[in-house]
Amino acid sequence: MSQPIAMKKLLLLTLLFLSFLTLHAQEGTIQGKIINPINNDPIPFANIIVQGLEIGAVSDLDGNYVINGLEPGLYNLKASFVGFKAKTVFEVQVTKASAVQLDFELEEDASNLQEVIVDATFSRTEEKPISVRQLNANEIERYPGGNRDISRVIQSLPGVASSASFRNDIIIRGGAPNENKFFIDEIEVPVINHFATQGSSGGPVGILNVNLIKNVEVLSGGFPANRMNALSSFFEFQLKDGRRDKMLTQVTLGASEITLSNEGPIGEKTTYIFSARRSYLQALFRLIGLPFLPTFNDFTFKTKTKINAKTELTVLGVGAIDQFALNFDVPDDETKEDKEDRLYLLDNLPISTQWNYATGAKLKRFRDNGFWTFILSRNMLNNQSYKYAGNDESSEDNLQYNYLSQESENKFRAENSIFSDGYTLQYGVNYEFSRYLIENYDTQFPDEDGMPRDVTTISLFNSYGGFLMGSKKYLDDRLVVNLGVRMDGSDFGKTAKNPLNQLSPRFSTSYQLKDNLFWNANAGIYYQKPPYTVLGYQNNEGAYVNQDNDVKFMRSTHYITGFEWQYPAKNRKFSAEVFYKSYANYPSSIRNGIALANLGADFGVIGNEPVTSDAKGRAYGLELLAQQRLFKGFYGIAALTLVRSEFTNPSTGYLPSSWDNRFIVSLTAGKRFKRDWEIGARWRFLGGTPYTPYDLESSSLRANWDLFSRGQLDYTRINGERLKSFHQLDLRVDKKYFYNKWNLNLYFDIQNAYNFQAEQQANLIPQRNDQDGFVVNPDDPSRYLIREVANPAGTVLPTVGVIVEF
Repeated sequence: MSQPIAMKKLLLLTLLFLSFLTLHAQEGTIQGKIINPINNDPIPFANIIVQGLEIGAVSDLDGNYVINGLEPGLYNLKASFVGFKAKTVFEVQVTKASAVQLDFELEEDASNLQEVIVDATFSRTEEKPISVRQLNANEIERYPGGNRDISRVIQSLPGVASSASFRNDIIIRGGAPNENKFFIDEIEVPVINHFATQGSSGGPVGILNVNLIKNVEVLSGGFPANRMNALSSFFEFQLKDGRRDKMLTQVTLGASEITLSNEGPIGEKTTYIFSARRSYLQALFRLIGLPFLPTFNDFTFKTKTKINAKTELTVLGVGAIDQFALNFDVPDDETKEDKEDRLYLLDNLPISTQWNYATGAKLKRFRDNGFWTFILSRNMLNNQSYKYAGNDESSEDNLQYNYLSQESENKFRAENSIFSDGYTLQYGVNYEFSRYLIENYDTQFPDEDGMPRDVTTISLFNSYGGFLMGSKKYLDDRLVVNLGVRMDGSDFGKTAKNPLNQLSPRFSTSYQLKDNLFWNANAGIYYQKPPYTVLGYQNNEGAYVNQDNDVKFMRSTHYITGFEWQYPAKNRKFSAEVFYKSYANYPSSIRNGIALANLGADFGVIGNEPVTSDAKGRAYGLELLAQQRLFKGFYGIAALTLVRSEFTNPSTGYLPSSWDNRFIVSLTAGKRFKRDWEIGARWRFLGGTPYTPYDLESSSLRANWDLFSRGQLDYTRINGERLKSFHQLDLRVDKKYFYNKWNLNLYFDIQNAYNFQAEQQANLIPQRNDQDGFVVNPDDPSRYLIREVANPAGTVLPTVGVIVEF
C-alpha cells in the first residue's frame, strides 16, 4: 500500500472516529431529586417530563431521577405526582461537560383532585399571592445591558425605576432606595452594591456574582409577616447548591473585571460554591484619562451540609472591598471644556475606602408536618472618606472633612412552620444587637456655634420582634386567605421601645375566577428603622440629637389589588395591579427642611444630620406586565408603570419626590437560533425626575464656594424643576460552544446602542483664569463669576465577555 493511500485511509478512519465521538458527546444528562419541602422526604414515582420532547423519567424510591440523551441546549422541565402540585422549571442549560443537577420541591395539594401548574416564574404561594416577580439564572445572565449585574437586571420588572445611568439605585413603586431589604438563602445581606451610599442601597456596581444565583424573587408588596424592616420591597436571592458529584470551575473575563467561580463536594454530606472577583477599572480609567480611579473586589461562598435526612446546615458569606482614588494626570489634547469638567470633579470627589461583609448560618430541622429554621448572622460596613481643599494634603488646615463610620449587626431568628389539615401556620422571634461608630471632622457643616464638627461616638442598639401568620384555602381551594401580624421594637427612642407602637397587621387574598385567572388583593402596615446615620448622629456636646427628638420607625401603609392571567401551555403570563402607599414618620432634615426620601441617588452619606420624624408621603400607580418564558426559542417581558411619588416637607404640602418618574416602560425580548446563537434587546423609557435648582446668590459667594466647591441648592424651590425623559436601547449577542469536558460562552453587549444623551442637572462652576484660578466678580469682590455647564450622561458602551467552564 502506498503511503498516500495509507494516509488517506488513516485520515478517513480518524474523521469517522471523531464523528462518532461528536455524536456521542452531544448527549447531555439531567439528574436530581424530587422532595417534599415540608418534611424533606423523597417523593418516589414522580414523573419528570422535558417540555416539547417525548422523553422523561420516573423518580426511584429515594426520589432520584436521571434523564439521558439530551443534546446541549435549554430545556423546560415539569415534575408532577398525584397529590402534589406540579412544578415547571424553565431554561435548564444542558451541556456535554457535566450532568445538570436539578432538584424539584413539590408542594402538597390538599384537594388531590387536579394538577395545578406552579413553576419557577409563575409561582403562587399562600404566603405571597400578590406583587411577586421571579427571574431565573439564565434570564439574569443573558440580560441585555445588564453586564451580569443583578441590580440592573431587575429594572426590567414592573414598578422598578432607575436613577442616573451609572448607578444601581433600586426604586420600587416610588419609594426611596433605602426602603429595600435583601436576603440570600434567608440570611439578610444589607449591602449588594460596590461603593454603596451609606444610609441608602445604591451603588454603581453589583456585588453578587450571577454565576452563583439560582433565582431571585422580588416582592414589591404583600410582605409576609416573617419579613421585617422594609417599606418598598424584599429581594429573596437563592444561590445554587454546589455540585455533589465533581468539581466545576468557571472563569469569566468581562469589560471591567475577572471572576473565578468554583464548586464541588466536600465529603459525602457537604457541598460548596465559591466566587472571587477583581476589577481592573483603575488601569482602564487611568489609560483613558479619567480623573477618578475606582477599584473593587468581592467574594461569595456557600456551603450546605446534610447532617441527616431531617437536618440541613447552610453557611454563607458575602464581602467586598472598594477603593476610590483621584487621578491628577493631565490627558493629552485636553480641551478647555474637558479641563473644566476634570477640575470640577477633582475639587468635589473625595478619596474613600469602603469594605463590608455579611456572614451567617442557617439550620433547618424537618419533621413530619413542618420544620424549624434557626438563623444566626453578622454583617458589617466600614466607610471612610476625606477631602482636602484643592486636594492639598500638605497642611491639616486644608482638611475639609474626614469621615469614618462603621455599622455592625448581630442577628438571630427562630421560626417554626406548621402544615396541618389544609392550614399553614408560622410564628417566630428575632433579636438584633447592633453597633454604630462614627468619627467625623467636618468644616462644611459646622455645629450650632459655627465651629467645625468634631465627633467621635459609639452607639449600641437592641432591636427585637416577633410575628404570627397563617393561611387557609376555601371554596374548593379557589380562595386563599393569609393573615399576619408582627411587632418590632428598638431602644433608640421612647416611642420605638414599645413594640405595640409598631404593630404591623397585614392581609392578603387570592381568588381563582377561572382556571388560570386570579384576583389578588393586599392591605398591610409596615415599619422600618431609620438609617444608622440618623440614629447615631451626635452633636459636639455628645448629645444624641435625633434620639432625644424621639425619632420613630418609618411607616408605610399599602393597599394593592389586581388580576393575573396565566397561560401555561404557551409559558405566558399577564398581570395588572394598582397600588397606593401612604408614608408617615419619615425623617426630614432640620438643616434644609426636606424629607430624606428626596436624597439617595448620589455617592456619600445620607442622614448624618439633625432630623425630625414629621415628613409624610404617598406613592400610587398602575403596573402592567406581559411575560413570555422560553417557548419555541422566543422569550420576552414587557412592563409598563404609571406612578406618582410625593412627600411633604415641614413647611409645605405634598411635592414631587426625587423618585417621581411618572411613566416607566421596559421592553425586553430575545430569540435563540440554531448552533447555539442567541440575540436579545432591551429598550427602556423613564419619565424625567424632579430636581432642586441652584441658589445662585449663595453659590457665588467666595466663602461658600471655597468651603463646599460646589453649587448650593435652593431648598425654597425643592424639586421645582424636572429633567427630560430618558430612554436607552441595549443589545446582546451570545454564542455558546459545548465540548466534551468544557464549555465556552462568548458574548457581545452594547449599552446605549444609539448613544442617547440623558439630561442631568447642570454643573455650576466658577469661571477660571489662565492660571486655573477662579475669576472674582469685578462688581462684587465677595463673589465669583459662575455659570452653569451642561452635564449630559450617556455613551455607547460595548462589552466583550468570555466565560469558560470546566
